[in-house]
Amino acid sequence: MNLDPDAIIADTRRWMERAVIGLNLCPFAKAVHVKEQIRWTVSEATTPEALLDDLVAELQFLAEADPEAVDTTLLIHPEALQDFLDFNDFLDLADAALEALELDGVLQVASFHPDYQFADATADDIGNFTNRSPYPTLHIIREDSLDKAVAAFPEAESIYETNIETLNKLGHEGWRKLWVG
Repeated sequence: MNLDPDAIIADTRRWMERAVIGLNLCPFAKAVHVKEQIRWTVSEATTPEALLDDLVAELQFLAEADPEAVDTTLLIHPEALQDFLDFNDFLDLADAALEALELDGVLQVASFHPDYQFADATADDIGNFTNRSPYPTLHIIREDSLDKAVAAFPEAESIYETNIETLNKLGHEGWRKLWVG
């Protein structure tokens, strides 16, 4: 793949605007997007080891950054961990990096992948699309920001169920129509 970071970020931003925010899959995303507090980073890593190095750098960056300037990071890695099972296994390394940096409880890593599949779902289950992104992506989130957002959002525990309902109503054809134009 010929990396064009601007195009990769544009694709990911379009997914954020049309799916994550547009379908309200994450009710917390709009505020940081509108305030431009998202750091969009494209990794050139082609191996899990190189991606882990990039992840560690981003974890350290976000931990030290002013939350008013950068509240969250999307580490997009289009050339590493294309296979979803390999990507899923890598999440253990991400958690270990958080612990090694003593940032567990401060930051957390959420995961998005073009082939995301929940353990109890079939590959074509529309519910998987809540975590399907254009490229493999690690989302680094501040625990404090997440706690504040959850406290301000009534019934935050129902987000997952609401997302499944939204996607079931939308269906595969509706999902495809999000990307037209």
